[in-house]
Amino acid sequence: REKMTNCIFHQLFTCIDRISGSTGIKHFISVDGFALKIKREIGLIGGVALISGTMIGSGIFMSPQFVMSYTGSPGASLLIWAVTGVVSIFAALSYAELGTIICESGADFIYILRIYGSFPAFFAAFTFILVGKPTGAAAKAISISEYVLAPFYPGCHPPQLIVKCVAAVSILVVAIVNSLNVRIAVRIQVIFLMAKILALAAIVIGGIVEVTQSTRVIVENLNAENAFKGTQYSLNTIGMAFYQGLWSYAGWYNLNYVTEELKRPEVNLPRAVVIAISLVTGLYLLVNVSYLTVMTPTELMSSNAVAVTWGNKVLGSWGWIMSVAAALSAFGSLNGTFFSGGRVCFVAAREGHMPEILAMAHVHRLTPSPALIFTTIISLVVLIPGDFQSLHHPFLVPIILPILVLIAAIFLVLAPIIDSPQIEYLYVALFIFSGVIVYVPFIHYKLCPGLLTKLTVFLQLFLEVAPAEKNL
Repeated sequence: REKMTNCIFHQLFTCIDRISGSTGIKHFISVDGFALKIKREIGLIGGVALISGTMIGSGIFMSPQFVMSYTGSPGASLLIWAVTGVVSIFAALSYAELGTIICESGADFIYILRIYGSFPAFFAAFTFILVGKPTGAAAKAISISEYVLAPFYPGCHPPQLIVKCVAAVSILVVAIVNSLNVRIAVRIQVIFLMAKILALAAIVIGGIVEVTQSTRVIVENLNAENAFKGTQYSLNTIGMAFYQGLWSYAGWYNLNYVTEELKRPEVNLPRAVVIAISLVTGLYLLVNVSYLTVMTPTELMSSNAVAVTWGNKVLGSWGWIMSVAAALSAFGSLNGTFFSGGRVCFVAAREGHMPEILAMAHVHRLTPSPALIFTTIISLVVLIPGDFQSLHHPFLVPIILPILVLIAAIFLVLAPIIDSPQIEYLYVALFIFSGVIVYVPFIHYKLCPGLLTKLTVFLQLFLEVAPAEKNL
């Protein structure tokens, strides 16, 4: 039966090959099963761009006012930004060790699957694919839209219908790019990363200029006497400040989602992590210092978009440039989110936790296009009601780092619940465990195995996709 299936697929792809006029497809078909292999296209620079390009999104342009509001003082605010950067690099190094031991794409899902088994892995995939990535993508798309539209609606908020239409276009553009070519997606990530660094460098330089012209504000904000004045010490405020800071660092884990597409992952994965997070942490601290050289803590906390407020005070009539910079930054982050997010859906399907069609790759472009299309659809659905608001290891990390990260994670989960319990936390837990309804009949007992066969075959022909092998 397997040989017959392989023969049918071989004839199918030969027909597609002749119709399309291409002769290259046979080079991507393996001898055992005619499965495709996704190429390793990402080098060190691409890895750094994927991590830092996803981390630097809308967060640094919008979160500083929230961190300041929760901490209550400039000194505590800067301390939160430094500590969250350190926590991020500790977590990323621990993650990098896992990525060099289990050299498969999929990150959270594949690690949980290989270590703990199928049942908990399903919940990781279920939550990630249907909630985590789509929600993050929708939020980034909305922030892109708001920044793009800001110059056209000065002094007021743009209509929600227009905001969501522009956000939907952003999601579709990123999805199309990632479905067409891996190299193009990586190049876009590098280009947008350079644009982000230039924008943040401009803010840093602007702050330096302000300091040389007038030291009054920075003396008031950051001297030893006033730096920590008014600091709030409750578990809830510290926890929420950490959440806001870590939101701006989110993305340090993205390279682990595409390990099978990374060249020499045992070398490039930890190197990319260290370079990218060190760069981002340094930039974030300098940018926050620049904000505090121009604005008082009260002005910073009352701002809807601190980078735009900074731009209006420093650049005057050219302040709109910061809106464009923030939109470009969020677009690069959205591109990185889609690049990695589609791979989780792809790997989960390859392991039998999602429909088989989602584990296939395009026969010419070698991209996981069905998984990307599925991720796009879920993101657009979320957008409609949503708003912003072995013995030898190739890489070893000191055991103290994952322990510290685990302690920080437990604190961030429990602190808000203990300090201010809300019914929403129960809703989240119930949604996660509702995956049992899907897992038990369809994944564990594999009921109705032929239910999706005809649909899978139709979509496979329509999308020109085929099963893909692991790239180990």
